[in-house]
Amino acid sequence: MNLDDLRRRIDEIDTELVQKLNERTRCALEIGRLKSEQGGEVYVPAREREVLDRVASLNEGPLTEDALRAIYREIMSAAIALERPLKVAYLGPPATFTHQAARARFGASVAYESCATISDVFSAVEKRACDYGVVPIENSTEGAVTHTLDEFADTPLRICAEIYLPISHNLLSNAPRAEIRRVYSNPQVFGQCRRWLQERLPDVDQIPVSSTAHAAKLAAAEPGSGALASALAAELYGLQIIERDIQDQSGNTTRFLVIGPAYGRATGDDRTSLFFGVRDQVGALYEALAAFSRHGVNLCKIESRPSKTKAWEYYFFVDVDGHAEDPALREALAELKRHCTVMTVLGSYPKAGGRAQ
Repeated sequence: MNLDDLRRRIDEIDTELVQKLNERTRCALEIGRLKSEQGGEVYVPAREREVLDRVASLNEGPLTEDALRAIYREIMSAAIALERPLKVAYLGPPATFTHQAARARFGASVAYESCATISDVFSAVEKRACDYGVVPIENSTEGAVTHTLDEFADTPLRICAEIYLPISHNLLSNAPRAEIRRVYSNPQVFGQCRRWLQERLPDVDQIPVSSTAHAAKLAAAEPGSGALASALAAELYGLQIIERDIQDQSGNTTRFLVIGPAYGRATGDDRTSLFFGVRDQVGALYEALAAFSRHGVNLCKIESRPSKTKAWEYYFFVDVDGHAEDPALREALAELKRHCTVMTVLGSYPKAGGRAQ
């Protein structure tokens, strides 16, 4: 086939694709209508996981699996937006890593609401000003995001999904590196770039702000200022990338959570998050955690936070393998509850597998 023949064939395929995409969307809209009648959620992570996994299993190339998943993410995003206007809150301003994680999960077709703080994200979803929220929960270098953990101690919201986003930090500025006198960024980012900063900018003031995007905005407005932020922030706020990939650890990744009014059904490859408090007595925490081992449930993560109601009293946040409705985990949770002063299942959701989804 010559060039003209190939282009005509592409035009024919595009015609078929547009027809099939609209046919698929009409089916999705009918599903949305039925879900609305039954009081179901528009966004169903378990079904999303099934669709993406099935599409990936059909792939014979040359498209990569990641490319195919990204294409279908946007197809589903467009369908969801047609079913019902969907608004997602995130820790802003635009171009933060949380914004990028939200876009990676929900696509470009839904509406997004920038929030100044993590508390504001929770509040927007609790008040139903937004349908879902996206918040950071931990980084592979710096560990837990304590502000998010503290919000979970007193919210009716549940965790619907998780997102893993590879993080690349860059030094942004409109000044040469030798003329930079102050650098703005989120405190977690300073921690992730600590060694690089000590070696390359030892005498520069490090000024913590609420987000990397806000840091970029400030750096763009102030001569002699820089920011540690993403390449997208450089583009959005008109900054030059002075140096790329300055994080101390390769494979630097942040885990984000999607919060909403309820969590969904089991997929067979799930994670459950919960928080609990135990009595202040010898062996109480040991006995509580032993419930997981006795029922063969894998304990993935544990974090402690002050209860803020009594000095030296703590709540514990735990991630375990499985769904809250799985028989083994259900029995483990029932046993755990007997040892607790308070216990809440924060959510059961499909595992993201440690990769951007």
